[in-house]
Amino acid sequence: MLLVRHQPWATPLRRPRMSNDEDARPGVALTSRALLRDGVPVIPVSGELHYSRVPRSRWRSRLRQMRAGGVTVVASYVFWLHHVPLRGRPRFDGNLDVAAFVDLCASEGMDLILRIGPWCHGETRNGGFPDWVQHAAVRHRTDDPAYLALVRDWFGQLGRQLDGRSSYLGIQLENELYDQPQHLVTLKSMARDAGMAAPLWTATAWGSASLPASTVMPLYGGYGDGFWVDADAPWDPTFRAHYLFSHVWDDPGIGADLRRDRPPAAPSPLSPDFPPATAELGGGMATAYHRRPLPTALDVAAVAHCKIGNGSAWQGYYMYAGGTNPPGTHESHETGYPNDLQRLGYDFHAPIGEAGVLGPGHSLLRQQHAFLAAFGASLTEMPSSLPSFPPAGVEDSSTLRWALRSDGVSGFLFIAWHQPHVPLDTCRDAQFRVTLDDDSLVLPSQPVDIPAGTLARWPLRLTLAGVRLDWVTASALTVLPGPTLVVTASPGVPVEYAVDGVAHAVTPSREPRRVGDLDLLVLPAEDAALVWVCSDGPGGRRLLLSASELSWGPSGRIAAAGPDALVYDPASRAFTPLALAAMENGGRLPEPERATVAVEREAGRAVPVSYGKFDGRESAPAQDVFDDLAAVYRVDLPPWAADPALDALLFIGWAGDVGQLRVDGRTVTDRFWDGSEWVVNLRDAGYRPGARVRLHLLPLAAGSPVWLPAEARERLLASDGQLLALDHVRVAGQLRLEETS
Repeated sequence: MLLVRHQPWATPLRRPRMSNDEDARPGVALTSRALLRDGVPVIPVSGELHYSRVPRSRWRSRLRQMRAGGVTVVASYVFWLHHVPLRGRPRFDGNLDVAAFVDLCASEGMDLILRIGPWCHGETRNGGFPDWVQHAAVRHRTDDPAYLALVRDWFGQLGRQLDGRSSYLGIQLENELYDQPQHLVTLKSMARDAGMAAPLWTATAWGSASLPASTVMPLYGGYGDGFWVDADAPWDPTFRAHYLFSHVWDDPGIGADLRRDRPPAAPSPLSPDFPPATAELGGGMATAYHRRPLPTALDVAAVAHCKIGNGSAWQGYYMYAGGTNPPGTHESHETGYPNDLQRLGYDFHAPIGEAGVLGPGHSLLRQQHAFLAAFGASLTEMPSSLPSFPPAGVEDSSTLRWALRSDGVSGFLFIAWHQPHVPLDTCRDAQFRVTLDDDSLVLPSQPVDIPAGTLARWPLRLTLAGVRLDWVTASALTVLPGPTLVVTASPGVPVEYAVDGVAHAVTPSREPRRVGDLDLLVLPAEDAALVWVCSDGPGGRRLLLSASELSWGPSGRIAAAGPDALVYDPASRAFTPLALAAMENGGRLPEPERATVAVEREAGRAVPVSYGKFDGRESAPAQDVFDDLAAVYRVDLPPWAADPALDALLFIGWAGDVGQLRVDGRTVTDRFWDGSEWVVNLRDAGYRPGARVRLHLLPLAAGSPVWLPAEARERLLASDGQLLALDHVRVAGQLRLEETS
């Protein structure tokens, strides 16, 4: 029997000055447990999107993709480097128009956190400092008056652009600043002097950062793998820890390669003034030349799931939407940083990729976010409790990982039985005893096996429509009008629910079961990936099933990438087709087809194993070396690929080392190979009728010491001396349909 006892709050409820007495805004308040909107506690979901890495014409569609994923807050760095590459010549045009981005977020009903730096990192050159700032004779990131004079000019330029706007929810100061708390106080004052203010002022707290008490809200992070460790390093304990439930929020691993000169410090405890909140749960992972992690959807979702079970009051992802670097702005060995990043591509394997295509993580995360939207107010009153016999440490792969969030009366039981790199076996004969304030629950009725890959959130003592469910062994998803409680089955785990101590077996289906005055809809496990929950619009919350992408704005009117969407009608207790009509192309879409590819130049026959090192890590090949050794392929596309209304995508399956796609001789994006398919939006790449498209691919030497995912490494080792393959180049248009009623 697996045991847990509900533990009450360890500290009393507090109301910090921030957002209450200082920078107050109607409808926004903060306690030590939650953010309140119009007096109601909520669990925000923030997702990182960098407006300066995304074409301006795509901002609205990206925001709507984020909304459909359950994101409620957009976070964006404001890169000094992007805006003022030349001193005295700030730019706020095109996709650098930060004021227009702020206005668009407001009109789309999305809250916004501006991460104004001035040092940001974000895998940018000099951490986001323009070269003229980086080379200035000042003590950077301190209260050195000469440095502050530079920052004051920048904040003044930014403040004049924002022109008194107050629609954004928060401002993050600096990033990964560990030992300059007074500098954060100074930056906050300078930002205010420049006309910028918000209910929330935040700072990253990982790495045992010393933050000024009550001045900034600490934000934490969690990545299941990262590019910032050495290529030959084992799976680091700082990554492994995020696949276990814990009440330690500090992470000593994020950005550790940039603070090697600092001695290790004990993890910082949570502030008693602020709720546990995150800004950087890995929505994917960037690709460095020396190390190329490829997190799966389950890898990403498991970390986020554990944070909810740990007591998270704010789920924040980095990145949620990928993008493309402005030329010459990437982090590299050339600028003294320990990692060579891709020059242009910043896909990040995010839930929304560089090309605007949804990654597999979008589905699993949006299920979690639907849960938070439906039950967040209750969760904020439910502290986290860990089991009586938790895992012995990060290497314990046999003890089931689970936790409880409860207010002593009701709650949710969280199970996380997944991790990458070190496989987990099925956990046999699991049964739980949960002790609440007045009594205990035992569930399920008989011990069950928990297969590897299970992420579950089982409701306990949930009351709806006068019906109290003792427990359900399926994951809570949402509540629809009626009411209808929607839960999703986990593969291989039998579904039961109990009322008045009596357990009932349920066969998952798309038809609800009546339990008193409550409808219980238990969706099969295979339907979970199809789930979309729309909480916008006049009709109340809606449940949809669609294998095609759905998105919507504040009106709740659905846009669909395919005709297969179903919507659940609580009145008829059934799914019906969603009424859709073509937005563009009259609904006509050419069949995807293979592009015609011809070799214009063969690759070099003996590429080197190494192109040099910096700080002990492999360097990417210089551009002239790449040009000498890379194969060149001519890619001929069908005429319809240039039709803007079709918004065509190019899908490239390949194997090698480094790839660059060029349109009319200009490199538009690039990729370090990690075994994944490369997707490019042709319109964003500047493809027009008659344009010349060339694909440049560099082979990877079989003896290369770069770290690759297991499947990619196996393919490399099976090669004869060096690996280069172009498996396919496909082009496909995109269908755009819109809800008619």
